[in-house]
Amino acid sequence: MEYDGTSYFGFQIQARRPTIQGSLEEVLARLTGERIRIRYAGRTDSGVHAVGQVISFHARWRHTAADLERAWNALLPVDIAVRHVEPVADQRFHPRYSARSRVYQYTVWTSPWRSPLHSRYSYHEPKPLDVDGMNQAARFLIGEHDFAAFGQPTQGESTVRAVAVAKWWQPEDSARVRLLFTIEANAFLRRMVRSVVGTLLEVGKGFRPVDGVAEVLAARDRRLAAPPAPAGGLCLMEVKY
Repeated sequence: MEYDGTSYFGFQIQARRPTIQGSLEEVLARLTGERIRIRYAGRTDSGVHAVGQVISFHARWRHTAADLERAWNALLPVDIAVRHVEPVADQRFHPRYSARSRVYQYTVWTSPWRSPLHSRYSYHEPKPLDVDGMNQAARFLIGEHDFAAFGQPTQGESTVRAVAVAKWWQPEDSARVRLLFTIEANAFLRRMVRSVVGTLLEVGKGFRPVDGVAEVLAARDRRLAAPPAPAGGLCLMEVKY
């Protein structure tokens, strides 16, 4: 599924606050006549977007999966869309616990002037950035490490995560204006990606040395990392199984 998280207080359902999960379950209840609690791959924070979120649920539905897909999208708000619905043969499947990795992307708009058309989905940084230095610093994150300096666990006490990819790059069609950060890991701590981005941006601005990221990682002290980058630039791209 895909959503623009700007108007929502994150994915997970909350009392008296609009959430992605709340909207999904409300419409699903109207379609099936029963209250259904969905399961999800990633609990994105307030204002964070997704193009590759995965959810699952058990429901009594007498029609086809394609019928459910069409009906669900017809009733959902315009900023939420179900991209594909299919039956799951393996009843042990769980969108979170069955996942091998998640891929997030953060977008930085690097033009001297802001872009009204891109501001909902990117962070504007008008000053020049040392992208090579940011990539050198990002390489310290690859591998299995304790990421306590960059976030809090969403469940349990362990803050150890395995990062497979962490790199900055520019798409060919961006006219060197959009700078993207892609990170893939087996799982993420709460606000981990945005804290990593904020710290790497400090390297790019010259406020922090390249090897300073390795020092923050080793210290496991949240106070040493930069504040989280704004939520609007972050998007859950893919969940791999």
